[in-house]
Amino acid sequence: MNDLSPPAAGDVRPQPLRPAGTVAVVTGAAGGLGRAIARRLAREGCSVAALDIAEMPGLENEAGPGRIGVWRCDVTDSGQVRRTVAEVADRFDGLDILVNNAGLLSGRASLLDTTPEEMRRFFDVNTVGALLMVQACFPLLRDSAYRGRVVNVASRTFFTGAPGQLGYVASKGALIGMTRVMARELGEHRITVNAVMPAQVATPGTRAHSGDEVFARTMGQQAIREFVTPEHFAGLVAYLASPDAAMVTGQSLICDGGGYLH
Repeated sequence: MNDLSPPAAGDVRPQPLRPAGTVAVVTGAAGGLGRAIARRLAREGCSVAALDIAEMPGLENEAGPGRIGVWRCDVTDSGQVRRTVAEVADRFDGLDILVNNAGLLSGRASLLDTTPEEMRRFFDVNTVGALLMVQACFPLLRDSAYRGRVVNVASRTFFTGAPGQLGYVASKGALIGMTRVMARELGEHRITVNAVMPAQVATPGTRAHSGDEVFARTMGQQAIREFVTPEHFAGLVAYLASPDAAMVTGQSLICDGGGYLH
C-alpha cells in the first residue's frame, strides 16, 4: 500500500534527468514527427521500437546512444498490435514508454460532403488505434519499474476548429478526451498519460495538403515567428517521457511557438 503522507524535507531521492535504459514504442515512425521522436528517444538512451505500416529504411542506423528496432504494424488490427507488442517486450525485455503517433492526416472538404465511411476511417486510425496500443501495452507499463508513460499525439485543431477537416478534428478531439480518461484510470498504477499537439510542422504528410504560403501564414500568427520543426516537437515528447515529468498527467500540451494561446 502506498504511503499517503507527504515526504519530509530532504526525503525525495534524486532522480536521473533522462529516460536512459528504458524501452519505448513509437507508432507512425516511418517519417515526419514519428521518426524524429524515435531518433530523439534513442539519443536519450532508450531502446526504441519503431512501428509503422510503411517501410522505415535506415532508421535503425539513426539510434545514437540507444538502439532502434523496426516493426511493420497496423495499429487498427488488434491481432497485429498484440503480436508486435509481445515481440517488442521479448526483444527489449519489457516496455516503459508508449508514444501513440500513428494517425491519418486530412485534406479539406466540406462537412456536407463527409461520409460516414470517412468519419469511421479517421476514428479507426486516430482513436481506436491508440486505444488498442494502450490495451496491449498496459500490463508492461503497469509492471515497469520506471513508471509507465503514455504520450498521445493529438492536434490543436480541436481548439481552433479547422474548417474542412471534420473527421480529423473530431477524431483528434476524441483522443484528447481519451487521454483524460486514461490518466484517471491508469493513475492508480502510476502511469502518466498526456496529449501533445504540434504546430503545422512541415512533414511529407502535411506538405501533401498545404503549400509554402499556408505554412508562412501559420508561422506569422505565432508569438515566436520561427517554423516549428519535428525536432522541437520531439523534445516535448522526450520531456514527458523523462523522470522530470513523473507527476505530469492528464494534460494537453501544445508546441507551436505561441500560435494558439490557452
